[in-house]
Amino acid sequence: MSDGPLLNDVTRAFAEAHRNEDVRDLALKTKRTADLDLLAALDQIAGWQIARNKLPQWAACADIVYPAHISMEQCSSQFTAQYKAEIARRLLRSLPQSAGQTANDVTMTDLTGGFGVDFSYLARGFGHATYVERQSHLCELAAHNMAALGLTQAQVVCGDGVEYLRAMEPAQLIYIDPARRDEHGARTYAIEDCTPDALALRDLLLAKARYVMIKLSPMLDWRKAVDDFAGTVAEVHIVSTGNECKELLLLLGQGEGVPADDIPIHCVNFTGVPAPQALVFTRRQEKERACPYTPQLKSYLYEPNASVLKAGAFRSLSSLYKVEKLHPNSHLYTSDHFLPDFPGRKFRITSSCGFGKKEVKEMLAAEKKANLTVRNFPATVAELRKRLKLAEGGGTYLFATTLADEKKVLIRCQATG
Repeated sequence: MSDGPLLNDVTRAFAEAHRNEDVRDLALKTKRTADLDLLAALDQIAGWQIARNKLPQWAACADIVYPAHISMEQCSSQFTAQYKAEIARRLLRSLPQSAGQTANDVTMTDLTGGFGVDFSYLARGFGHATYVERQSHLCELAAHNMAALGLTQAQVVCGDGVEYLRAMEPAQLIYIDPARRDEHGARTYAIEDCTPDALALRDLLLAKARYVMIKLSPMLDWRKAVDDFAGTVAEVHIVSTGNECKELLLLLGQGEGVPADDIPIHCVNFTGVPAPQALVFTRRQEKERACPYTPQLKSYLYEPNASVLKAGAFRSLSSLYKVEKLHPNSHLYTSDHFLPDFPGRKFRITSSCGFGKKEVKEMLAAEKKANLTVRNFPATVAELRKRLKLAEGGGTYLFATTLADEKKVLIRCQATG
């Protein structure tokens, strides 16, 4: 890693002056000069434009240097990184303190540093934190940015994460986010196809840390992942942002021995308000809880968020929130009571009908456009939109679904709460 500045003064000033402009326009109209590294400046502008929404605290720090576009797209958001840091803080509070132990003795290691967003938030709860990354340009960025963020406890190591793991001193926490692309750049999802293979390293990881946090593809079946890491999983976290499932987190622990049916499954969805939507359940609870089905629509309709749908917490939702499910396969719920804390979208039902031509025409007579969702219904959104002759958008929400008596219905709603 070089000791000089990552950006010269001219390049930094250009990026600051033009950061609200379109990078494609700038690339075409900017005159090249010897002092201006235009490609680097454009990376800074594009990076900051992503960061102002995805990483607002980083965007507010003037000295942050951003990587190429691909790293910005792949990095965690501030909100999911902060969530991981909250998990780490809770774990630290649960650990017994050894005699003579100080805050500086509490350590963590990130074996797959990348751009360093997750590391920057996790590190704040530890006396010493080590970032390991084999790509030297990312290490250079991380060293600069951790200093800019005031993380004096951070150590940057340029090297192979697995080799470092074998030689490292034990830590309280190891974080690992295996790369989900193969040597040709194609996406991979299976744990054993990612680099490094966390499943093959399981025993070594747990020999080196009290807890191991693994970030996996949201495409994975979390039940299979739990079974793959049998006997070591302490918690599962399914994390969404804006109702899009982003991360599957496994928390492994030394000697946890939690039966698979009793592992807590945390479903979290960040929606832009301070407190995320959250639900926690276990497989045992999901099996044992009651879930009434109904052919009758009540006053409100509820659609679970992406994390709850991914987790399959359908019976738990019904039991915890006292809502009735429309059909075993519809994954929509109804109630006469408004539930502001329901983990998902909430709607007030204004009308409903079957799919006879006359009744559909009467219900939608005043509608020119609507937001259409299909759940357990024998047509796609595109097919149904064409049939109903409705444009997309507006303040009306339509759900085409099946009730418990197998009747196909169209439900007209307004968003609420």
